[in-house]
Amino acid sequence: MLYLAFSERKAAPPSAQYMGAKACAGCHAKEQQAWRGSHHDLAMQVVDEKTVLGNFDNATFKYNGVESTFFRRDGKFMVQTDGPDGKLHDYEVAYTFGVTPLQQYLIEFPDGRLQALTIVWDTRPKARGGQRWFHLYPGERITHEDELHWTRPSQNWNFMCAECHSTGVRKNYDLVTDRFQTQWAEINVSCEACHGPGSRHVAWATEKQAGRRTADDETKGLTARLDERRGVVWTVDTATGNAVRSQPRNSDREIEVCAQCHSRRSQIAEGYEAGKRFLDHYRPALLPRPLYHADGQQRDEVYNWGSFLQSKMYASGVTCSDCHDPHSGKLRAQGNAVCATCHLPSKYDTTAHHHHKPGTAGAECAACHMPTTTYMVIDPRHDHSLRVPRPDLSVKLGTPNACNACHSKRDTRWAAVQVRAWYGRDAQGHQQFAAAFRAADTGAADAAAELLKVTWEPSQPAIARATALAGLGAQPSRAALEGLAEGLRDPDPLVRFGAVQALAQAPQDARASLAPPLLADPVKSVRIEAASALADVPAERLDATHRAAFERAAGEYVETQRYNADRAEARVNLGTFYANRGDLTRAEEELKAAIRLEPLFVPAYVNLADLYRARGRDGDGERILREGITMSPASAVLHHALGLALVRMQRVDEALAELERATTLESDNARFAYVYAVGLHSAGRRDAAIRVLENAVRRVPDDPDLLFGLAAFHRERGALASAVTYAERLAAVAPEDPRARELLAELRRR
Repeated sequence: MLYLAFSERKAAPPSAQYMGAKACAGCHAKEQQAWRGSHHDLAMQVVDEKTVLGNFDNATFKYNGVESTFFRRDGKFMVQTDGPDGKLHDYEVAYTFGVTPLQQYLIEFPDGRLQALTIVWDTRPKARGGQRWFHLYPGERITHEDELHWTRPSQNWNFMCAECHSTGVRKNYDLVTDRFQTQWAEINVSCEACHGPGSRHVAWATEKQAGRRTADDETKGLTARLDERRGVVWTVDTATGNAVRSQPRNSDREIEVCAQCHSRRSQIAEGYEAGKRFLDHYRPALLPRPLYHADGQQRDEVYNWGSFLQSKMYASGVTCSDCHDPHSGKLRAQGNAVCATCHLPSKYDTTAHHHHKPGTAGAECAACHMPTTTYMVIDPRHDHSLRVPRPDLSVKLGTPNACNACHSKRDTRWAAVQVRAWYGRDAQGHQQFAAAFRAADTGAADAAAELLKVTWEPSQPAIARATALAGLGAQPSRAALEGLAEGLRDPDPLVRFGAVQALAQAPQDARASLAPPLLADPVKSVRIEAASALADVPAERLDATHRAAFERAAGEYVETQRYNADRAEARVNLGTFYANRGDLTRAEEELKAAIRLEPLFVPAYVNLADLYRARGRDGDGERILREGITMSPASAVLHHALGLALVRMQRVDEALAELERATTLESDNARFAYVYAVGLHSAGRRDAAIRVLENAVRRVPDDPDLLFGLAAFHRERGALASAVTYAERLAAVAPEDPRARELLAELRRR
């Protein structure tokens, strides 16, 4: 059962406890009224006749050969659907989840898990296609053996959903019994989700009304006052048509309060409250593919924060509540009027600016500057990077643009020509990192140089600079390491966070040199990244101060993974950490636990097999990899790892078959192709090896290993002209690679 009594909860911190929305209503009736009925208010509800919007009158829905039935029994809302064994079972619906444009339903299991059904109710009016059951993955074949099945960890409420749909959540996972006793202070997103536990504020208000003085008038007993907009005015400059903030915004308190839910992130600690550091409780996603397009536009479900931090609005001092009423969640004005607060309509809401007929969709500010992407089949969400449409980038880089989103029958070149005709040039915009991120995504020869340009440009958003630094981890050149060193000293914690992530891929000498100061960083997410990066560095390479700092940061890292011990990825993180520290027994325990928790989690098999390799147990490694392939037969990574294990056991023909399979399954993976080609070459199949590399280099033209392999193999067969061609390409792509210099020198001598 799910325990709701907050008398059993451990309040955080003890001096401030959750009081509930009713305690706020007496003094804040207007705010309470605005909140009532909002998405936050209705984020999660106990099932009853009023809260359930779906059709439970013996309605049926067919998906992938399974017919599910929604019905009522003894006053309960029930669903008969396929369970974890693939067979039909009857389940009682415990809670509703969300309200518009769709509503999900939560099923409670005996071990305290709540699982979100992936058959959901479309709450839109019937005229708009609603009032129907539909599946969240309509174009796929999701069975009980798939990681996206509703009974699997990816649909687990306790980890995936709870903290953002309820207030004061404590996950309470017991790793020994593998059970949850998750608790909340309030079932929905209430006042204290944003303002923090309110007992001290209620006490302050009571004393204030009684006329007694208090010692905390400045904070009013709140964990932090969300007053960054207090006394601030925006004045429109008639020359530019844009508003200027009367004083700079010098903190992100309000934005981070929103970010706790409106960001793509993982939780590293409980107890976040207004005023606390966001990065002490969360590990945010930056702007990598496939979450974002190369130019930073939303792609996967990223929940606004990462988009907004890229925007010119954020750089100018705008906060979430400048546009949104924080209590109702609604816009402060409708249509173009909300933008007209800061952007002069006589300049921007005109055909001279938007070049569309007034009153049409093309004349709407949001249509061009905040285009939507649809998630969960029917839920369109605006991109909050508030960018200038760039069809020219669509032509060059393949990124989407708002023009072609509407003019879908026209190509991107047409849209780019139209923009040039209107404005006399290509648009520019605030975000200037698309080319660099595209270069990194494609493994281009100039990727490191382009990423470094972004990191050095202070006018670029901190989240973009952080992403560029994180991308340098795959570029181990001297210039890249110098760039990382600069990033690790940056005053912005998000930039340091990106830089320290990159260190995980750097050589040990670089990590031992650069990471130790970050062990005492003020920000927890940076400290634990530094601890992870230094896990395999011998203690004697650190001075006494840094050894002590490492032990503290390592303790925080382990604590973070233990908090998330219900997840296979956390157990793999722990196993890898212990393996790097030389504690192979504990490493094996954690990796086995990861497989038990989620038999479909491929990295657990790969890392456990690698651990067995380190212990001279390749036979056990083969066994565990074959178990993984049984669960995930299309995993290229597993086939590749099995091929390497078989090579070590000198079973060459079997090894080559597995390496070939990996290359076929993941044809764009240059590493897989290179290893397969080396195996073929070693087996005497030299022509086949060259064909594999030539096919691969057409897909990944600037990969150093592919180019080196082609130069070396052509040299051995006496095709010196071809060898020189590939060696010269290698030297151009990786000028610091000693293989290129040595190979070219030898070829020129010959």
